Amino acid sequence: MALKIAKKITDFSVVTEDEAQAGGQETEPAQTQPAFEPERMHEKVERPEMLMGSTYKLKTPLSEHALYLTINDIVLNQGTEHEERRPYEIFINSKNMDHFQWIVALTRIISAVFRKGGDVVFLVEELKAVFDPRGGYFKKGGKYMPSLVAELGDAIENHLRLIGMLPSDELDEHQKRFIEAKRAEFTERSEKATAEGDSSGFPPGARLCSKCQTKAMIQMDNCLTCLNCGDSKCG
Repeated sequence: MALKIAKKITDFSVVTEDEAQAGGQETEPAQTQPAFEPERMHEKVERPEMLMGSTYKLKTPLSEHALYLTINDIVLNQGTEHEERRPYEIFINSKNMDHFQWIVALTRIISAVFRKGGDVVFLVEELKAVFDPRGGYFKKGGKYMPSLVAELGDAIENHLRLIGMLPSDELDEHQKRFIEAKRAEFTERSEKATAEGDSSGFPPGARLCSKCQTKAMIQMDNCLTCLNCGDSKCG
């Protein structure tokens, strides 16, 4: 049967068999569920009863008592593909009460920044850039710390790497082979380095590397090369 079209055509669609059998009755469109919106860290996130944390022992030559730095993390979107672990609060404890006031103030400020959310990685660079006017010190392993605050920043950096907020600083296989070759070459050239090596495992007289802050920079083939991170002044 022919139908006369008296109005202007504005749209068209193909009629399925089900719609034809239903006599052209309109059906309600299927309701789609809203897309899952992962929760991000912000200052209104309610603190759970239990938080997972990590404690770091900081032994410095500035005090006979060690500092114990604890960072507690909150797990967001637990059980989903968007699950992530973010720092929530920080505490520092020690038998040494000389710096109690500024340590408490610093931990409260850092905890507030953690709970604010967003990119908190900048805290690491800010803390590590603090220098003690009396001079810094070398921690175990030969890494230079310009101040106690800088070592706190170094510990926070290690924690952020642990939970995945910062990329790992491990060397790749090519860099490891390069460093091993340089170490072997230097050992062969210098008997003194083997006989008088210090506890850090690097030759005595090694310079401070500006990249990894470790006394592992040596002169080889008229080129300064770091035996710890592989940094070379010759590219």
